[in-house]
Amino acid sequence: MVDLETIHTNAIEIRDKLSLSTYPLAIKMIKDEKEIPKDAIRPFKDGNYHLDNCQAFSMSRRGKKTIAMTKEDMWCMSPFIGYGLVEPSKEWLEAKHRDSLGINQEARKKAVKSAPRFKVGEYMGVISSPLEDCCFVPDIFMLYCDPYQLTHLLLAKDCIDGEGITCTLSGHNACILAVVPVLQKRICWIASPCRGDRSIAMAQNNEMIFSAPIEMLGDFVKAFHYLEEHGQQIPFDLELHPERNLKDGYAAIGRTMGIPYEGVTN
Repeated sequence: MVDLETIHTNAIEIRDKLSLSTYPLAIKMIKDEKEIPKDAIRPFKDGNYHLDNCQAFSMSRRGKKTIAMTKEDMWCMSPFIGYGLVEPSKEWLEAKHRDSLGINQEARKKAVKSAPRFKVGEYMGVISSPLEDCCFVPDIFMLYCDPYQLTHLLLAKDCIDGEGITCTLSGHNACILAVVPVLQKRICWIASPCRGDRSIAMAQNNEMIFSAPIEMLGDFVKAFHYLEEHGQQIPFDLELHPERNLKDGYAAIGRTMGIPYEGVTN
């Protein structure tokens, strides 16, 4: 198990290396009330109000708040279903709650049924907190980043295991897509903030979501170090001219395949 001190150190390093504008998130799905930290904000219990889950994430990544969201705290219906807090009704599965999901009933039903979800009763809530000072070991770390920063994360992922990221993108259910498949499959995921996240939780027009299992946090830090050693750090070198400088023996390898890199020494 990754210890909290290492998590905090790695979180600060990732935030600094990527120059993130908000704090990386620690996300944990909980099965018991006892897992909720004593200092966590409980929206309904503490303030007699409800929050959309994306708003809780926003409070954590912007205001460094630890937020515990259970069935009594949530407002948006989607995480009730996606996090397995309630059994989806026939009306929900038939997508009778929102005409904008699709141009016809079949498209709407398919959109609803294709969304990932935990088994009903598997969890009773979710906790979000800034990763660099969370008081619990999270299941997932989550970053809100711009496409430039996302490129560096993808380079690091390739560096770790040679594999890209395969995921399903949607304009709906960002808080579900950035959590459920990551925890179910222990894989990295990219999600686009949904309309709710952008309109009521302050996700910016240039932001995307990157999430990964917590056990990969150290791997990403190591990959960033490796990339820096090989001249692949942020900020990238910018150049725009013909026959750019080729690095790492690129031309020599190209000539082995008949690519005419003539007059290039590397």
